[in-house]
Amino acid sequence: KPVNLHFFTNNSKSFRELDIHKNVFLWDTVTQLEKGKIYAGGKINDFQKLTGWMGGKVMYFGDHPYTDLADATLHHGWHTAAVIRELELELDKMNSEEFKWGVNWQQVLMALIDENQTETEEESKQIIDEWKEELKILQDGLKVMFNPHFGSTFRTQNNPTFFSRKLFRFSDIYTSRVTNLHKYSLNHSFYPRRGVLPHEFKSWFV
Repeated sequence: KPVNLHFFTNNSKSFRELDIHKNVFLWDTVTQLEKGKIYAGGKINDFQKLTGWMGGKVMYFGDHPYTDLADATLHHGWHTAAVIRELELELDKMNSEEFKWGVNWQQVLMALIDENQTETEEESKQIIDEWKEELKILQDGLKVMFNPHFGSTFRTQNNPTFFSRKLFRFSDIYTSRVTNLHKYSLNHSFYPRRGVLPHEFKSWFV
């Protein structure tokens, strides 16, 4: 398994097998990549020749969208999976009752402000200002739940962060650990959620 795709694609060395008992690399010429064995080095052309795996037949795992995944998907057409350990902390926060309540109440406040912003009576305008102030406090509180300095790694209020946009562009799936995939069969297909654009109809069911 190659560890670094940049090294893998620019490497001029041949594959070498690791003797896991002696912890040394063997000098024998590698003519096939066998299951259960560990290899180092190698060129991408040799990898594709030895395995017959090209394009969509390859699922490449990496922990960095730029150095690991960008070349794999853009230049070689491989499927990619990002391993993002920070995801576990974010999920713990998102599954808390405090966060769920905050997100839902935020949506309620935004809807109230949106629907009533044309009110002209002073009393109504004062109430709307109070909603806006409450919304600001709520949004700041949701942000610091993840990190007091920059908030969530994946979201800035209602929008994806720059990191998220790159992650979505260069990875087919992302997870906190490779072992999470043990819960799925080899024949499992992942289907993305359909994002709703501002002018589009929202589903009746979700």
